Amino acid sequence: MANKTIIPFGPQHPVLPEPIHLDLVVEDEKVVEAIPSIGLIHRGLEKLVEIKDYQEMTFVAERICGICSFIHGMTYCHAIETVMNVTVPPRAQYLRIIWSELSRIHSHLLWLGLMADSLGFESLFMYSWKIRERILDIIEETTGGRVIFGSAKIGGVKHDITNSKLQEIGKRLDDIEKELKPIARVFIDDHSVKHRLVGVGVMPKEDAYAYGAVGPMLRASGIVQDMRKLGYSAYNELNFEPIVETAGDCYARSVVRIRELTSSFDLIRQASVKIPEGAIDVKVTGNPNGEFMARTEQPRGEVVYYVKANGNKFLERLRVRTPTFANIPALVKILQGCDLADVPVIVLTIDPCISCTER
Repeated sequence: MANKTIIPFGPQHPVLPEPIHLDLVVEDEKVVEAIPSIGLIHRGLEKLVEIKDYQEMTFVAERICGICSFIHGMTYCHAIETVMNVTVPPRAQYLRIIWSELSRIHSHLLWLGLMADSLGFESLFMYSWKIRERILDIIEETTGGRVIFGSAKIGGVKHDITNSKLQEIGKRLDDIEKELKPIARVFIDDHSVKHRLVGVGVMPKEDAYAYGAVGPMLRASGIVQDMRKLGYSAYNELNFEPIVETAGDCYARSVVRIRELTSSFDLIRQASVKIPEGAIDVKVTGNPNGEFMARTEQPRGEVVYYVKANGNKFLERLRVRTPTFANIPALVKILQGCDLADVPVIVLTIDPCISCTER
């Protein structure tokens, strides 16, 4: 009988920028159990509802995660707006879509670079992040921020984008997408990449559902679920279908994210064409009274915001369920039985965001 050894994976390691910590129980080179430890960077953001009023909490929500900051803020605003029966102007709804999809593109490009780095493709890593910088330039020009946008507000958005600027952005995105295609092709077709990813970390469809996986991890196992199909903002007025693969392995999860880049480019083009004229916000007065659970699709999957208000300016409760938190049980499952050398790659294919998880 092989001896069991416990190997700590993280929280500081060269492959992942996130302080994720796993205790790996191994027999020889096989992982037989993975025990996650979360809470290393817990910041107590949900408790801030006691000292920050419901308007100020928009800024806190955006800071739960840098990479998904706008969608965090937008989801929080959506929850409060529903409680207060606030109707957001159509133009603001379309602007929210444009910034949400720009967030998705820059998040997936960041992930693509990290995955390339873990496989030893340093040039692919640098090219991915070079392209991502061009997306961040567009975000900075339209919101004033590169990571924290600061453009979500209860009742709409804080900034407008002129139609001429939208046309210019569309042309730049066309160039960026053309530049991205050869990089994506390497990642999809390269023999070395396939050798490391195909058949590794397989999550069957039944397990993906049973363990509550979300986002690309769920869709890579053949389950068609994307919160954007709920139609929040103006997604119900745009044509798109969730990106789905069926193999459920690391390669399928990677392909889903790469294909989602193309889908996001297309959604921005549609939104730029269909965006109506009009106001970008409405005046919000009074205090919220009631409760609501908002669900939206972040780059990593479904995020849930539950708010409960009792009629004063401070919320009674704010609860956030982030996609990485939902994907950790599935991650622990697929790590069982894998080779020790495959652990970093498998962990990266859930695109972990620990600052989200330990809000």
